[in-house]
Amino acid sequence: MLFDAPVLLYGAGREARSTRRFIAEQSPGTKVYVTVDSGEADIADAELIAPVDLPQAIAEHRFGTIVKSPGVSRYRPVFAMAREAGIAVTSNLNLWGKTYREGRKVIAITGTKGKSTTATLVYLMLVESGLDAGLAGNVGVAPLEIADLHPIVVFELSSYQTADMAFSPDIAAVTNLSPEHTDWHRDVERYYADKLNLIDRDTPFPVALGRGAHDHPLVLAALRDKSRLIPPLAPFLADRVASAVARSKLKGEHNLDNARLAAAIALKAGGDIEGVVRGIQRFEPLPHRLEAHEIGGITFVDDSISTTPEATKVALAAYDGQRIALIAGGHERQQDYRELAGLLEPHGVAVLVCLPVTGDRLATATYAAARDIEVLEAATLEAGMQALHARRDRFDTVILSPAAPSYGQKRDETTVFKNFEERGTAFIALAKSLFG
Repeated sequence: MLFDAPVLLYGAGREARSTRRFIAEQSPGTKVYVTVDSGEADIADAELIAPVDLPQAIAEHRFGTIVKSPGVSRYRPVFAMAREAGIAVTSNLNLWGKTYREGRKVIAITGTKGKSTTATLVYLMLVESGLDAGLAGNVGVAPLEIADLHPIVVFELSSYQTADMAFSPDIAAVTNLSPEHTDWHRDVERYYADKLNLIDRDTPFPVALGRGAHDHPLVLAALRDKSRLIPPLAPFLADRVASAVARSKLKGEHNLDNARLAAAIALKAGGDIEGVVRGIQRFEPLPHRLEAHEIGGITFVDDSISTTPEATKVALAAYDGQRIALIAGGHERQQDYRELAGLLEPHGVAVLVCLPVTGDRLATATYAAARDIEVLEAATLEAGMQALHARRDRFDTVILSPAAPSYGQKRDETTVFKNFEERGTAFIALAKSLFG
């Protein structure tokens, strides 16, 4: 059997369910436990251990391996306790690496923003070049769901996954780097180190850098040797990419940067320029990322997936020159909103709706930076949309780009969002009911 002792799954989301299926297939006699911090422990044939009982279970060696879900911080004391007791702590990604890595070309892409678009584009470009590739990670499917199906695998990886990634890719890319997820990583410095663990390795595999990472001193230090860098596209190739993007559903200057980065990666991996162009043409915007809906003569932009100030800046830049109502605010991660506040007025924001809890800090920063912007503070998304309805003559475009996660955020007085998808769906539903 793959496991010679019981396994604990910490978390019960998509990756945990994938890991449970993997264990059932590879090691069917292995007993499985599950721990969740909140919500349902909906894992087949798994015995629940409450978080408060974990120290005792570790002391008793009731399991030999913990498979941690990405959203559970690796810096929790319980994992140090487990390692000291000789209990392995691993992940869905690392189980894939241990089982399926050999003999495959792995392309791994990370960054604070743009990694999902870039990874999807690389995948499409390779497939359109006639290569057998798969897409997994935060976009596509969980790593273990892709198993050994493809000789080339494109992974889109968060800092949660790169932090303890135990194998090296054949090609890696960093789109950009800015502060994020300090609650998980404990501080910004550790976030940077965990993100750059993808490339900060002795193995000299080639690395592509996006415009937002190319001159970053921490990225260059992690790179160690600049000879590892994949060179930028030749001018005639860059022109082909720009022309293809102009005819595609990729919107905004940032997506042109993503396409150029993806093209450099795909060509390095064996793709061809015609496949690159066809891949760009096939691209469909990711759900809840700059999804535009025309409702009642107003453009409503669902950018609910944007959980950082940097991502919200990109959303505003994509609609530069419009009269904008921006809806922002969400779970507190101690991100700095002062720079974002200073950019609102230059980008055409006329009305700002601030939602709990980070909306309070954004409102304060906006009052100081742009007194002509009307700032509305609302307790729920529904209340914020109702407030906008009363001011519909002040804007042409409404953008939900929260610059914060959805955790704990409310649709109305009785409904709490489970994730950013629910938040984005509710935004468009409210737009249709109020403005349609």
